[in-house]
Amino acid sequence: MTDLNRMPLYRTIWRWHFYAGLFVIPFILMLSLTGAAYLFKPQLDHWQERAWRGLPAAERVDPDAQVAAALAAFKGASFHYYRIPEAAGDAAVVHLGLADGGMRDVAVSPRGQVIGSADPDARISAWLARIHGSLLIGRPGGLLVELAASWAIVMILTGLCLWWPRGRGLAGVVWPRLSLGGRAALRDLHAVTGFWVSGFALILLTTALPWTDIWASGFRTVRAEMGWVSGAQDWKGGGADPHAAHDHRAMAMAPPVATAPARRVPLDTIILRAQSEALPPPVIIQPPGAPNMFGPPNGNVWTLTTQTQNRPLVRKVGYDPETGIEVSREGFAGKHVIDRIVGIGIAWHEGALFGIVSQLIGVATALGLFTLALSGFLLWRRRKPGDALGAPPLPRDPARLRSVAVIILLLAALLPLLAVSLILLWIVDRLLLPRLPRVARWLGVRALA
Repeated sequence: MTDLNRMPLYRTIWRWHFYAGLFVIPFILMLSLTGAAYLFKPQLDHWQERAWRGLPAAERVDPDAQVAAALAAFKGASFHYYRIPEAAGDAAVVHLGLADGGMRDVAVSPRGQVIGSADPDARISAWLARIHGSLLIGRPGGLLVELAASWAIVMILTGLCLWWPRGRGLAGVVWPRLSLGGRAALRDLHAVTGFWVSGFALILLTTALPWTDIWASGFRTVRAEMGWVSGAQDWKGGGADPHAAHDHRAMAMAPPVATAPARRVPLDTIILRAQSEALPPPVIIQPPGAPNMFGPPNGNVWTLTTQTQNRPLVRKVGYDPETGIEVSREGFAGKHVIDRIVGIGIAWHEGALFGIVSQLIGVATALGLFTLALSGFLLWRRRKPGDALGAPPLPRDPARLRSVAVIILLLAALLPLLAVSLILLWIVDRLLLPRLPRVARWLGVRALA
């Protein structure tokens, strides 16, 4: 039987897989952990607000009084939205823009007392989102994450090529032969885990692309040029922090909202209208002119919407501020099909599409990716010589590599940062390594025979 390690195509795929895996391992470990935790954002936020629930509900004040109490507690603040309590004993959350440019979620009890406040950017879920999307270092971190995601796609696709059974039985292909022990069992665990998780992992990686910087910017341009725009884009990308519920910095910079516009219907009237909409929580009401979560400020209307991560369930209803009559309505079904596909993908990525089922699938995917990264690192350490990186040797027959080249070039055409990194690698390989023979030997690179 032909030794697969001597086949040029196989060795080339292995080499691509090796370099991609070595680069993305630390990112996969970090993104898997933070992503799995972020899937439970609703539960985390609910837990952090546990002191704001189960309060005495007798002698309630109206919502306008609750907003007034929040504004009185933070002088010079502007009213951005009112979050409707989910239960009778829950505090209302009044979202304010502070005079210093910060933001504050103010909890006001049913009796109209301010019982607490929180910086939305200091929530556990917000912290996880910043690590997951930008490594806490802003745009450079976001670019690194996007590059790692691009190479992770290369790693998964080349890993599937390596896994391909080639006439073998199911053992070591569909289930690992752990009884073999040692490196063989670890190799089986790595390959079989990759097989089971690859589909979900590719979905997870591709649904993250709309939040990225370079790819998302290009996608927005194509979307506009192709006429795929129908309404405002309601996801963030192109340099913004991924997973953020809304852009606090943009909202803070927006002009203040009048706290008591002349002749407007009470907030309580809009809340009564909201009850018939049966929107999933958290449900918010934005006053006329309030900063919008994703686009320009709201017009001269009360706006009812929801902050649920299950985007197919999101809709916005506008009400006349003087009469309370509905004047506008936007829903998921009215968006362009491209936006609907992106919205469904984002809801899946965030574990919101099917509730707890999506969360558990997301956790299983993250666990599979974590296992892949860890087992790949252990395999590398076991085979790595002391004086070299331990990369597979280069093939001796470049003519056999056309199919691999097609795959890589197609991915490079779709993933700009991957294309840039490939160009840089080519420059290093052709111009620098020939002048650095010791580095070349350490990397396992040698001239083709």
